[in-house]
This record gives sequence, C-alpha cells and structure tokens, in this order.
Amino acid sequence: MVERLTKQVEKEERDLRILEAVIESGPIGIVRLAEETDVPEHKVRYSLRMLEDDGLIEPTPNGAIPADGLGERVDEMNDGIDDLVGRLEDLKDIF
Repeated sequence: MVERLTKQVEKEERDLRILEAVIESGPIGIVRLAEETDVPEHKVRYSLRMLEDDGLIEPTPNGAIPADGLGERVDEMNDGIDDLVGRLEDLKDIF
C-alpha cells in the first residue's frame, strides 16, 4: 500500500513540475516542457492530459496555458490535500 501511495505522490510531483513550467512559460509545447523539466515526452503528454482533466491547463495551438480560474482550483486542491494528510495521520494513529 505504501509503495502505491509513493508512486502516486511521485506522479503528482511530476504533474506539479509540469504545471509550474506551464505557468512560467506558457504557451509551451511538449518538447520544450520535456527539455525544461527533464521529464520524458511520453510522461509530459500524460501529465498534460491529467492537468487538463483537472481543469488546471488548457491546450492551445501554440501549447499549454494555465486555465482560467487556476487560483481557485489550486485552493481547492490544497484543501483536499490537507484533508488527505489528516486522514493519513488518523490511519497512522490506528496502527
């Protein structure tokens, strides 16, 4: 279980690196994102798809850009992360 959680956290960290690069340099394409983040192109594509599904970025003909309302979405994500941390701490106390 811990291994699965670790892999998921690593994927989320990668997604956040990609998001940060989009915020700083958007519009930005896959090749440049891969170069700037040292993430292979196939993983950049996957991260972009997940970030788009989460409403954090938008595709354009010139590359990915931050989505409208990004600040609110980030606030919601942070609230969700705080909730998850609390739940994990509760689990730790059980065992």
